Amino acid sequence: MGRVVLVTGVARQLAGRFVRRVVRDPDVDRVVGVDAVPPEHPLGGAEFVRADIRQPVMGRVLAEHGVDTVVHMDVSAAAPPGGGGRAAAKETNVIGTMQLLGACQRSPAVRRLVVRSSTVVYGSAPRDPAVFTEATPPKSLPGGGFAKDVAEVEGYVRGFARRRPDVAVCVLRFASILGPGADSPLSQYLSLPVLPTVLGYDPRLQFVHEDDVLDVLAIAAAEPRRGTLNSGTFNIAGDGVLTLSQCARRLGRPTLPLLPPAVTWAGTALRTLGVSDVSPEQIRLLTHGRVVSTVQMRETLGFEPAHTTAEAFAAFVRRRGPGLLPPAALAAAVDRVAAGLGDGVAAHLGRMVATDKRRSAAGTRSAG
Repeated sequence: MGRVVLVTGVARQLAGRFVRRVVRDPDVDRVVGVDAVPPEHPLGGAEFVRADIRQPVMGRVLAEHGVDTVVHMDVSAAAPPGGGGRAAAKETNVIGTMQLLGACQRSPAVRRLVVRSSTVVYGSAPRDPAVFTEATPPKSLPGGGFAKDVAEVEGYVRGFARRRPDVAVCVLRFASILGPGADSPLSQYLSLPVLPTVLGYDPRLQFVHEDDVLDVLAIAAAEPRRGTLNSGTFNIAGDGVLTLSQCARRLGRPTLPLLPPAVTWAGTALRTLGVSDVSPEQIRLLTHGRVVSTVQMRETLGFEPAHTTAEAFAAFVRRRGPGLLPPAALAAAVDRVAAGLGDGVAAHLGRMVATDKRRSAAGTRSAG
């Protein structure tokens, strides 16, 4: 018999797509999708079990279906589909993970666990390293929000791995996920007609395409290929980086630079209106940025993304449509300004050199 895979959070689009993909895997015998609310999208023949992972029902679900592989996708920065806001999201992220890991620990059939995590565990601070590796500790522990949830989730997963060393555990720290179907606080922010930014900062950002997320989840949930190891913690991101100003130009959206207190006020207003969940941690990302190393993703996990950061962002832009400003015209205008500034700087430097030469020649004549 093939493997029996259980996937949590299948009411969300990305988890639903992953379920439909796993169902087609010839090495998988059955797929069980779990969520507290029924999904509005098809699951491709997978069996759906309506269950709240925050409740101690998961042990019975694992036992009844003989699950050997668990893919925990129900860790999210946004409110769950059933509603409830931030409190419900935190309970699902933290309490739900605790209950799920407890059920996995009691189930002798479970042999592989894959957990969706995020690069938010590194934080965003002014003295951060240029590039984070999986072994880089954050400068300070997150005080709240999704970053704190993810840090707690990873702590529980490490404890589970110590108690069940016979289970292969893979934690995937995804950069910001973008693509045609992206629905996250960051994608909501990038969809605003005008992007509020922090005055004086132009952060570096990384993205990973939705399709690459599905590909790497499939690798993590299967037996490792020859020469690879899919147990451990891995950063997952596309090649390259984009600055926030580059993102704005490619979207064709103007920016509104604000002082930090004003950005915080704007984020609170957007959250209150339900337009976008611009949380304090996202404001820190939009101030200081974050870039992670993907060496282990390639050399150990054996995964090569099909899309770069720029290509993932381009797929998102195509789905969202043009902004207020034509991207091509905006980019050309920025290039002209940059070229004008460059010519002005060159001319200024030339005048400075000529002045220095005249002063030097005058000094030589005086000495003579």
